Parts: sequence; structure tokens; C-alpha cells
Amino acid sequence: MFEKEILGNSLLTWCISFLFILGAVIIVKLLTLFNKKVFKSFISRTSNHLDDIIFYSIEPPIKFAILLLGIWIAIHKLVYPDNFVKIVDNAYRILIVLNVTWFFARLFGGLLQEYWGRRSDGHPNKMMPVVKRIILVIVWIIGIVMALSNVGVNISALLGTLGIGGIAFALAAQDTVKNIFGAFTIFTDKPFSIGDTIQVNGLEGTVVDVGVRSTKILGYDRRITTLPNYKITDASIVNISSEPMRRMTVKIGLTYDTPPSKMKEALDILRALPQKVDNVSTHPSDITPNFTDYTDWALVITYYYYIVKGGDILKVSSDMNMAILESFNKAGLNFAFPTQTVYLEKEGTDENTNKPDDIPEVKP
Repeated sequence: MFEKEILGNSLLTWCISFLFILGAVIIVKLLTLFNKKVFKSFISRTSNHLDDIIFYSIEPPIKFAILLLGIWIAIHKLVYPDNFVKIVDNAYRILIVLNVTWFFARLFGGLLQEYWGRRSDGHPNKMMPVVKRIILVIVWIIGIVMALSNVGVNISALLGTLGIGGIAFALAAQDTVKNIFGAFTIFTDKPFSIGDTIQVNGLEGTVVDVGVRSTKILGYDRRITTLPNYKITDASIVNISSEPMRRMTVKIGLTYDTPPSKMKEALDILRALPQKVDNVSTHPSDITPNFTDYTDWALVITYYYYIVKGGDILKVSSDMNMAILESFNKAGLNFAFPTQTVYLEKEGTDENTNKPDDIPEVKP
């Protein structure tokens, strides 16, 4: 029975090849169990994290290499046409190089995460995902080029062949190239980091991701807007998160019958209000109420104050407006609203009093 041939190979040969593949799978399972029960518990007790990174980087590639070895032995136990064997060998040369590239990609990613993932103050490095992504792209490009060169592909000739088509491709992909350089500019110039609130091209929101091609911004309406990197680098960027404080401006109009003493009292009230409202700067230079304008219907006070970093802008401004309203009402200060005085002039004389009736009649 074992001598029966199937596709040019005996049944016994097929069984032996299958056993090699099964043996490779069993070895991988045993290795996984050994690492979980013994090796991981051992390296977890060491104070140095470098061994953890190396183990994390090398474990999956080693398992994949064992499977590749088992399949390679199984295939070469069988009889195939020479052309098929050559194809298999070339495929294995590519897979081996890519497996090694996989190891280095995981190693560099782990090292970056461990030694550059956090700043000196313990907070996460917000540009870490961008740097990691760029380095991984470079590592994989090098690995693919080496894999192609390992099977005899002339890289220089390949690039030369693609030269003519590369011109057309470059014209078609110029926006992509600009986006890549835009990502590099964002990384080097650091106008913002992931997690910062920015304003760009009329859009205000929080940066949630910076990719090779685009940057994603989460707006206040909880929608994500994707902007090409080159448009961001060409635009004026306001980094709201980097501001030490937010300056707020309030225009307050009082009626024209407000005496100077009451106007001075209003200014004194405004100077004292930051002491009563949370998250407002109390430094004297940050509190500036001034009597600034005579308008058609109001005496205008321009009031500047600062909300400290981390304060809720909307809540603090609402609390301050409420404090102004309560304090002014308590002090008897009247807010102005648009009014108009109309003077009517009548011609002729009043017959009963013999007095001119052109005395202006005042109406509110």
C-alpha cells in the first residue's frame, strides 16, 4: 500500500513529508509552552528590560523559521520537476530574508517603545507612533530590496527599467510624496503632538493620529477630519494646547446716567472678581478692566481676564459672566440696552397761553 504512487511519489514518501510538517508544528507548540511556563517567568524577574525586548522580538520569527524548515524538508523529500524546485528555493530565499527583517522590525519597535516611548517626566512621547512607523517602513524597504537581490534580481537594472515609468509615476504620486515630507516636517519641526488641540484651516480639534499620508483631527462635534500632511505644513497652525493661559474679553455697557463714582465702583468689582471664580488668574497684571468707549447708547467697559491652563473654557467664562451679573445687580449698576430719544418740533402758537408751542416734546 505504501508503495502506491500519487503524483509521482509513493504513499510512504507523502506520509514522511507530512510527518516532518506535523513535527515542525509540534515543536512550535512545545516551544510556545516552554516559553510561557519557564522562559517568560525567568526573564520577568530580571531588572533589565532588554532581555524582554529581545525575547519579544525573536520568539515569533523563530517559530516561523521552524515551520519553514519543516515544510522545506517535507517538500524536498518529494520528487518534483526541476523548475518547481527552483521556484520553491527562490521563494524560501525571499521568506528567510523577510523573516530576518521581521525580527529587526520587532526589535527596533520594542527598543523605541522602551527607551524613547516616554519623556523624562514620565508622560508618553506623543510623536512615538510617527517615528516608529517611519523606521518600520525603512526597515521593510531594506528587507524587500535584500530579498529581491538574494534571488538574483538586479536592483539597479530594475530601477533603470522603471525609470521611464517612474517619471509618470512621480507626477501621479507627487501629492503622496508631499504628504510623506509633510509628515517628516511635522516630526522634526514639532508644531504639535498627538493629543494637542490645534486650529488649522478653520478647523479646531484634537490631533488623534499623525500618519505618513495624513493627520486625523477629532473635532468638537466628535467627528474625525483627515487632512493631508502637506496642507497642514503649508497652513498657519495655532497650537491651543501650548498656550499658558486663555485670554477672555468681555464688553460691558452701562447706562449714560451712571455717575463717575459708580463707574469706579464697577471697575473695582471687576478687579476683585477673579478671586471668586475658579481657574481664573489672580495676578494683578492679568486683570485689566478699563472704561474704554462712549457709544451711542452705553458707557463701555472692556474687561480682560485669563483662564489658567487646564480650565474648562466654556464653564469658566459662564461662571465669570454670572459673577459679573450678580455683582453689578447687587451694586445697583444698570446695564445699557439700545435706546433712542426723539425730539418733535411743532409749528405755530398755542392760542390759550400765547406761548410758542415749538418747545421740544421729549419722548423715550
